[in-house]
Amino acid sequence: MQNFTAQVLSCSPAQGGFAVVLDRTAFFPEGGGQPCDTGTLGAARVLAVHTDGVTITHTTDAPLTPGDTVEGCLHWPARLDAMQQHTGEHILSGALHRLFGAENVGFHIGTPYVRMDTSIPLTPAQLAQAEAEANAAVRADTPVHCWVPDPETLARTEYRSKKELTGDVRLVEAGGDCCACCGTHLARTGEVGLIKIISYAHYKTGMRLAVACGQRAYEAVAGIWADTEAAGRLLSAPVGALTPALERLQGGEAALKARLAALQNTLADACAANAAPGVPAVLWADGADGDGLRRMAMAITAKTNAPCCTLAPGGQGLAYALSAAPGGDVREVCKALNAAFAGRGGGKPGFCQGSLAAADFDAVKAFLLESL
Repeated sequence: MQNFTAQVLSCSPAQGGFAVVLDRTAFFPEGGGQPCDTGTLGAARVLAVHTDGVTITHTTDAPLTPGDTVEGCLHWPARLDAMQQHTGEHILSGALHRLFGAENVGFHIGTPYVRMDTSIPLTPAQLAQAEAEANAAVRADTPVHCWVPDPETLARTEYRSKKELTGDVRLVEAGGDCCACCGTHLARTGEVGLIKIISYAHYKTGMRLAVACGQRAYEAVAGIWADTEAAGRLLSAPVGALTPALERLQGGEAALKARLAALQNTLADACAANAAPGVPAVLWADGADGDGLRRMAMAITAKTNAPCCTLAPGGQGLAYALSAAPGGDVREVCKALNAAFAGRGGGKPGFCQGSLAAADFDAVKAFLLESL
């Protein structure tokens, strides 16, 4: 039902608008992990819908007149999305329960994905198996049945529920799963379209899943596929062969890092060999990374027994490494350097490291030689 007519029972000012109560409504109030419907009541926009368990209250942006008959219209794309997410969650939760005994202990239709919490940890293989079974139930396109059974029928019916229930219990049967639920659902499982587990992580005693169903699942898969193809073009590898391509890239990167470290050690030894004993040194080391600057400064100090600062382009200006003479403390010099040249950094008495916003090496060198 997308459109309906109802009589306005009451309307009063409320936070954010006006609180409207009708004699009947098709607007779903927020609850059970599902967001509320929005739409219109006559010319007024429905901003939120809540219930205290007895009365359903619509928050509108304009007042309505008690006693008037008003036409309600749901914002259908959002309702359809909620039905796809909720029905898909039932089917997937049912598969996880049947296959592995996992209980659904948390559910929320958020943006962009549905959050599902399970009672027990699950392996990637188990999640993949449950996802495959859930999508088989979608393709089977069987009816979704929602009903309130009489007490005798309820007593002999097996169904999932997060808590003990009394009184009338609404059951939803979808894709072989039967669950107590107050939410809105599709007419057939095929309308879910697709169920996709986007991500998963251990959470408390179980797992937290991010799940997309229906249009959300299509958009997620399309986005992931486009991103994967783009990565494949950068790696010169087709989709399906990205892992070995990345492994080769990581292997090459590790080899380059090892070569860079060896070259920086050689450079550090050469600089140390030419350093004057007992004289503070400030050196320019274009191309050195943070680790290279550290190696050079420490090597020169070890040779000269004097403080040393090495600098190179880095950050917004210059990166630096500052080592102290044996038993010395360069923290105050580091603090003054940062203050003078808009820098950030620090460390221990024997060694400090950071970066400067200024890029004038000569000015920094003059400051350091005077300070050291």
